[in-house]
Formats: sequence, C-alpha cells, structure tokens
Amino acid sequence: MDICNFNFEELPHSIDTGMWDAGHIQGIALDTEKKYIYYSFTTVLVKAEVATGKVVGYVDGLIGHLGCIDFNDEDGKVYGSIEYKHDTIGKGIANRLGVTLAEENAFYIAIFDVDKIDRLDMDAEKDDIMKAVYLPEVVADYEGTGEDGKPHHYACSGIDGTAFGPEFGMGKDGRSVLAVACGIYGDVERSDNDYQVIRQYDWRKFDAVAKPLIQGDPHHSGINCEKKYHLFTGNTSWGIQNLEYDAHTGDWFVTVYKGKKPCYPNFPMFVIDGARTPEEELLRGVVPEETASILYLKSIGLCDEESGVCGFRFPYGATGIHALGNGYFYFSSPRKIPINAGKKKLQASEIRLYRFTGEAPEGFEPV
Repeated sequence: MDICNFNFEELPHSIDTGMWDAGHIQGIALDTEKKYIYYSFTTVLVKAEVATGKVVGYVDGLIGHLGCIDFNDEDGKVYGSIEYKHDTIGKGIANRLGVTLAEENAFYIAIFDVDKIDRLDMDAEKDDIMKAVYLPEVVADYEGTGEDGKPHHYACSGIDGTAFGPEFGMGKDGRSVLAVACGIYGDVERSDNDYQVIRQYDWRKFDAVAKPLIQGDPHHSGINCEKKYHLFTGNTSWGIQNLEYDAHTGDWFVTVYKGKKPCYPNFPMFVIDGARTPEEELLRGVVPEETASILYLKSIGLCDEESGVCGFRFPYGATGIHALGNGYFYFSSPRKIPINAGKKKLQASEIRLYRFTGEAPEGFEPV
C-alpha cells in the first residue's frame, strides 16, 4: 500500500457506504492510486469514490458468501473469499435470495476485474467481471473430520479473511503473497478449534487456473497452497473474519467475533508478529497428535498469563479493516436500518478513520 498516492489531509475521516439489501458488510479495500473504495456486502461488491462516497457501480448476482476482500496493488484487482456451502450461513443466504445451491460445497478466491465496474446492477456471471480459483484443501478440511470424529477438520467452516502481504517470516521486503484464513466453528465442546488456520498462496499462479464461475455448476479449477500455518488465539466464533497486513508495523492484524470458552481472554483483535519466523510445534488439543508451522502473536495490548494469548479489546474490524500504511486505518462500523418497522432490514456501514497507538486495552484512537 503506497499512501503517498493520497494527500493525507484530504482523506475523509468517515465514509458512508449507503444502504444495501444484501447482508451485512464483510470487508473493505482501497485502491489508493485511482482513489476507489470497495465494500463486500455478502452477496454484492460495491465500488465507490473515496473522497465523496459516491457509488460508481456494483456487482450483484452472487449466491455465495463473499467475505473479506483486499486490493492487489500489483495487478489492480480485488480478491476475496467466497463460499458455497450447506451450513446455516449458506442456507440462510439461499433462503434470503430464493435460490437453490449446487449440491456440493465449494470454496474459492474470487478475483474481480474492478476496472470494468462502471455502472449499477452488474452481474457477476454475465458481465465478465469475476473469475474464481478453487481451493481443494479447504474443501477437504470442511468435509473432513476432527476431534473424536466430529465433522470438519480443525473445525473448519470454510474461508473468510484474505490479505496481501510479504511471505511470513521474510520481513517487510519479502515476496508478496495472498494469505487466506479458514473460518472456524466456535463449538465450546471441542478442543481442536483454538487455532486459526492460514494458507499462503502465490497469487501469480492464479491466472493459469482462474475461470469464470457458473454458480449452479461450480468448477474445480484450482490450486494448492504453498504453505499452511496455525496461529494460537484460543476459541473464536467463526474464526478470522478480516485479515490485514500493515506495512507501517510489518505486522498482520486479525479480527474475529469473540470466542466463548471461559478459559481464554476472548479478544476481538490479535496481531501476528510479522518479524518472527514461523516454527514447527506440536498442536495443542489436536487428536491425533500433529505438528504444524506456527505463527506467533505479538506481545502487545493485553496479555493473558495463563493462556499466553495477547490482543486488544477494540470493537471494530470483524466487518472491515484497511491499513493505510502510515499508522492509520479505516474500520467498518456496521448498522441495520429497519424498513417501516417491518422485519426486513437494510444494511449499511460508516467507514471511520483511526490511528494505531498499540496501547491497551483497545490499541486505536479515532481521528
């Protein structure tokens, strides 16, 4: 992220996304060169001007769960996680849209050619905007078994958090990779769901396998990850919602819905130490025993002595975070707007500017 493309004094302190009937906001991303901001509203990708908030266009027609998104400065495209599954989330989306999902579960990285988004109500399939890369290892985890034969290996619920940044352990100048985080079911009765699972991909290889996606007939053109990492955070509800690399600190910010196991501090935000090299360790609570490449939390904010988990109590980020690269961040602050006091609700968000302080308990202060 090159913040020099912006005159910082001209950055708005807040941006209104407008109201959308598409599920709540899942993620945000910025193109600092062309000065656009992108919002993922579950089944819609929105493109707007940063300075004014004016919507330039949006992509509809998605019947899966579009999650965290990030802008790739090197190719000018938006990448995001998208899921087609038959759990409560997938069925909820299908029921709301009145569609029938394909029988199989499928997980992809969606790649949006955002330069083509120039009008309202564009179609993800028909307007040649989106291609997708199939992630077979995520499907295997989702359909596999974990502790005591319980469904879902590592309690995998799919994928959500996505972010571009340097290869883990290689420092700020490392090769750019795409990190993709698994969703994790928050079942408090199992012990194999206290780690986050993050896969590293060489996004340059995506072009050879990315294909347009016919959602009723999902393709299997995909790629395996280069490396897989585990991050011990303790229990969360649904795993990493948003993942973001910050060039200013060289660290990775992790935002979640808080977990419910009382033995953990259950922070909503964690920071991965970007300067520490991953190491092989035995995974706690995973049966049968397994070693994995471990990422480590940075010792800042609040630290729980018993579990060794450090984090912040900052309340935003699970529905959108973007690091501007100079110590400042945009965060999504979502809200619901009732329609005529009925059951139907539109979704909206205010994107607010914050400065990172690193001080407990929240770590950020509003600008």
